Formats: sequence, C-alpha cells, structure tokens
Amino acid sequence: MVRLNEQTREEYVNHILQVLKENDKEQFREAFLELHPTDQMDIFSNLEKDQRQLVYAYLSAAEFAEVFQELEIDDQKRIALELDDDFIAEMFNNMYADDVADYLAEIKDAKAKAILSAMDKEDADDVKELLSYPPETAGAIMTKEYISIKATQTAAEVVELLREQGPDAETVYYLYVIDEKDKLVGVISLRDLIIAPTNEKIENIMSSRVVSVEAHMDQEEVAKLIKKYDFLAAPVVTSTSELIGIVTVDDVMDVLEEEATEDLGEISAVRGATDVNATAFTSARKRSPWIILLMFFGLITAGVIGQFEETLEEIVLLAVFIPLIMDSAGNTGTQSLAVMVRALATGALEKKGLWSTIKREFGTGLMLGLICAVVLMILVPFIYGSYMLAFIVGISLFFTLSVSTIIGAVVPVIINKLKLDPAIASGPFITTVNDILGLLIYFSIATSLIHYL
Repeated sequence: MVRLNEQTREEYVNHILQVLKENDKEQFREAFLELHPTDQMDIFSNLEKDQRQLVYAYLSAAEFAEVFQELEIDDQKRIALELDDDFIAEMFNNMYADDVADYLAEIKDAKAKAILSAMDKEDADDVKELLSYPPETAGAIMTKEYISIKATQTAAEVVELLREQGPDAETVYYLYVIDEKDKLVGVISLRDLIIAPTNEKIENIMSSRVVSVEAHMDQEEVAKLIKKYDFLAAPVVTSTSELIGIVTVDDVMDVLEEEATEDLGEISAVRGATDVNATAFTSARKRSPWIILLMFFGLITAGVIGQFEETLEEIVLLAVFIPLIMDSAGNTGTQSLAVMVRALATGALEKKGLWSTIKREFGTGLMLGLICAVVLMILVPFIYGSYMLAFIVGISLFFTLSVSTIIGAVVPVIINKLKLDPAIASGPFITTVNDILGLLIYFSIATSLIHYL
C-alpha cells in the first residue's frame, strides 16, 4: 500500500487522470488500489462526474466501499445518487456497520429501509441494532466487526481464528473473551497471544480486569475513558455484561472533533451553523435566535447608560471610556468561560476542585484589573489632563475585571449542575452580562465621585 506525500500526490493524480482518459481499466486499478483509502478518497473527490462513472465501472462494490466510507456524509449523499441500487447494497455489505449506520441516520427513512432490505440480512441486522440506540451513545458509535473468543480455546486455535476472521474485523489488537452466555469475562492483547505457548489456554493468559462501557453511556464519556487508559478500543456491553460491540480509537477521534465543534458553536453562539457547506438561509436561521436574544440584552445595556444620562451630560468625557469598560469586561469574562468549559470537559475541575479553580480565576481577575488600572492611571492624565478621571476609570476597570472573571467562571459551572452543556454559557452571552455589570460599576463610581471632577 502506497501513502502519498505532497511531492508524489500531484504525480499520482495526473497519472490516474491520464489512465482514466485513456479508458485503461487495468492501469487504473493497479495505480488506484495500491493507495491508502484516504488517498483514494482525496483523488476521487477531485474527479469530474464522467470520471467518477469510470471509477464505478472499474472497481467492484467491495473495493469502492473503502473509498465511500472515507467520505464526509454530505459527499456520500451526493455520490450515492450516482450509483445504482444493487451496487449500493453490495457496497454497504462490505462496509463496517457503524459507517453504514452513520449514513442511513442522515437520509430519509424510506430510502434507508430500502437499502437495509437490499442488504444481506446479517449485515442489515447489525446496522439496525446500531440505529436502535440513542444518538451520541456508545451503542450508536460502536462497530460490530470485532473478534470474540472463548476462555477454553488455546493460543494456537485463536491464531487460526484470526487468520479466518481478521480481514473482516475493524481491529485485532484486542481480543475479547466471552463465556457461554456471551458475557464479557476477559481480554487479551495480540502481543500476549503471540508470545504465549501455542497450547496455552486463553483463560491462563487473559486479563479478567476488563474496562468496558455500557451501551447507553454518552459518547463523550466513552472518549474520555479511552483517552484515560490509552486504549485502541473499548468493549461495549449491555446492562447484563453481554458483549455487543467495540468502540475504536478512530471513532473516538470523530467524537472529539464533533464535541469540539459543538462546544465552539455554543461558545460563539453559532451552534448548528458551523458547517461551511450550509446555505446562507440555513446559517441565518440557526444563528438568529441568539442574535435576537443578545439584541434584547443590548437594549438592557442601553437602558443602563440611559439611567446615568445626567452623569453623562455633566461630564461628557465619561462616554469616551464606555467602549473600553465594555470590551475589557467581555474579553475577560470570555477568557474565564473558555478556561472553565475546558476544565469541565477534561475533568480537570474535579481534580483541582471547584473553589480552588474559582479562587484562581478571581485572583487572575484581580491582578489583571490592577495591571490595567495602573496603566490607565498613568496614561489618562497625560491624554486628558485629569488625575481624578484616571482614578475613576482605573478603579472601575479594576472592579469590573475582578467581577467579570467570577461571572465567566461561575455561570458555566451552574449550567453544568443543571445537566446542560456548559458551553451554552456562550461568549456573546457572558460578554453582554459583563457589559451590563461593567457599566453599572463604572457609572456608579463616576456618579459618586463626579463632584471631584
């Protein structure tokens, strides 16, 4: 199998395009099938429709399955429209059950049922089982292509079994030991199997301390567990410890990317609108609720400023520092929000302790506020010629940044306690809340000291 680097990629692409142009099936198969599936997908994705039609003709459904399962879901939907039903059914028979389930979950039910009815019964049943689990759970992302063995088998018998079933398994680095009722009782690594005497019983070399996940466990918790133990795969069991599948590290990488994208969307108030392939209408529809909500918060901010209209009329120069107060409060709160959301996601908050983390953020806010206040107390007199104005702005910023870090740290913790995603304490929301508090602090101090200006 060949892996392409940047230097050879263009040469291979040009070569494959040339053999397609010449309708040379054998040359195409020789060049294309020796590539890694990821490189095959990259090349295939850049072909024109007429060139793709030749690929479908030159490759079997089983061979094209390797390419298809590497594609993004939206690309899979588009390509599926170019394939006939028999080709699709055979292709899905040769794909891993979890990849098929991911695709069918994104298309219309009628079409999904038609595909399942055309597939081999055993393969279709595996896919149906995965689709029966709630989204974003271990059961929904597990694969059914794994190897299970009996404790009474010998190492030699298992090695022979690997030769037979290994090509169809998603991973063979861990072998799971089950009893007569299919309950998980042990695990053995490929390394331990290879170095064991050929006549040694599996029960004598397996580990009975198996770390497993329950089928309904949240996918993010599964990812944390696999990361914690540095597993390549984790067995999935029912409530009665029956082995029903495995979650592999490549599935976990997809989960982590999905969760990171979701958190990013929450923090920036664009949840569900981070897909660059979405239409402008879809993107606007998903973003508009937050924008409208924040607009109303903006009216509250305007109302706060209106409450101190007399103060502003008396000292108009105070208005100059409104953007500075608001921006600093929002930025500091968003930083604390990011720190806390990350700590909650990684479990670091539990290790460090809630109060310890909040105290650290508050201390950070105090120091940031002190630094900014000192800088302003030095600069403002030179620019505006007023030491009292410098004091008002400086002390206001000191208190504002101190409070903003607390707001940014506490709000996601409260939301997490309510069993909601802490990322929904989004940056724009925290920013707006801190804007309001910052202005209240600023104008309250300014009003109380206005007779000194």
